Amino acid sequence: MSASSPESRTPAVREFIAAHREPFLAELGEWLRIPSVSAQPEHAPDVRRSAEWLRERLAATGFPETEVWETADGGLPAVFAHWPSADPDAPTVLVYGHHDVQPAALADGWQSDPFQPEVRDGRLYARGAADDKGQVFFHTLGVRAHLAATGRTAPAVNLKLLIEGEEESGSPNFGELIRRPANRARLAADVVVISDTGMWSESTPTVCTGMRGLVDCQIDLYGPDQDIHSGSFGGAVPNPATEAARLAAALHDGHRRVAVPGFYDGVVELTDRERALFAELPFDEEAWLRTAKSHGTLGEEGFSTLERIWARPTAEVNGVWGGYTGPGGKTIVPADAHLKLSFRLVAGQDVEKVREAVAAWVAERIPDGIRHEITFPGATRPCLTPLDHPALTSLARAMETAFEQPVRFTREGGSGPAADLQDVLGAPVLFLGISVPSDGWHSVNEKVELDLLSKGVEAAAHLWSELAEGLRPTDPAR
Repeated sequence: MSASSPESRTPAVREFIAAHREPFLAELGEWLRIPSVSAQPEHAPDVRRSAEWLRERLAATGFPETEVWETADGGLPAVFAHWPSADPDAPTVLVYGHHDVQPAALADGWQSDPFQPEVRDGRLYARGAADDKGQVFFHTLGVRAHLAATGRTAPAVNLKLLIEGEEESGSPNFGELIRRPANRARLAADVVVISDTGMWSESTPTVCTGMRGLVDCQIDLYGPDQDIHSGSFGGAVPNPATEAARLAAALHDGHRRVAVPGFYDGVVELTDRERALFAELPFDEEAWLRTAKSHGTLGEEGFSTLERIWARPTAEVNGVWGGYTGPGGKTIVPADAHLKLSFRLVAGQDVEKVREAVAAWVAERIPDGIRHEITFPGATRPCLTPLDHPALTSLARAMETAFEQPVRFTREGGSGPAADLQDVLGAPVLFLGISVPSDGWHSVNEKVELDLLSKGVEAAAHLWSELAEGLRPTDPAR
């Protein structure tokens, strides 16, 4: 066994974590008491206080560079930190997370005050315990354990952190923040680690390899200048509500594929290995349906449920409205009707091309006499790291060392800022998270499993050495 192997470092890492567990949890509790709710303007000072608190703790951890970064348009601040490696050949790693949290109040049904952390049965309950303060903060103890186990005075990688303050509000200023030339240069990295994610379950540690992107739109249809009598005019003039229904019905073909021409252009198809790895997961479809509060599965033919939500692009009708919806009847042709649609994208799809394809598809289906407007409020790009990427191999090794069992691979059906970072920095994205589905993100009684939180610390402690070795430039002379 090599002196530098993760197995040889494990006892020292675990000893350090155990010795510092209580002070670590006490400090995390301090942070969780700050109600950094970005969606509520009255808590803007608390989000700022949270950022400054984190900056101070990162400096105390040992990061020589710690800054609060202001966002545009009076937005809420992010935190940046940098700890250079002493190794001139070391790769650079950027860790992303967020310090803002969802709204929460005792009256919502919490068993304890959401901003007064409480430990019960090996779990830490508080808003932000899992999403995302707990998973951000484990990096502070992780890097210290890494140093203690390796005897280094600086990390094995050039370690950077960017901790956002507006993620729970849709990251309205994040893209502009990371695209500023000065910031973009300082954020340059060989790999991005996202610690705002989770695992399959307590007994099945997993690594996420990608997230879907998102394009959404609203379609507004206008017909008569006012609601008109359906007996006098119905059947002789176009009806906006009918056309809205026709658009919604035409969105998929008979095989449940999205019927927009060009929608699937560029889609990176699942490999046989990926499909096999998905199939190995202990997926209970009936339990999943109960979680989904649904009564049957349905989707694109030829794909399993996990494949549909992780690796296939989709289209959903989020809302249709127009005309009279009150009690009784009102026999009219309504003046207007509206639809909201969303499209989840996978690797290989281009956001702008999807927007253009959707806009063209809508325009072609609108009859004369109906005026329409289509607006696209925002978009998120998809991201995917190939299974054979050396950075992903390094992460899997770090997780396997911490959990003492093989890790499996998943994807995420939702969307987030990971793709923005991948797009701007041109670096692969890794997902290091230890949260489990029962942690209750965005719900009442959010919690984190304390044993898993320690495993996150341990995985982070091993990851920096693994990446330093796995991403080291090949030296032909060796």
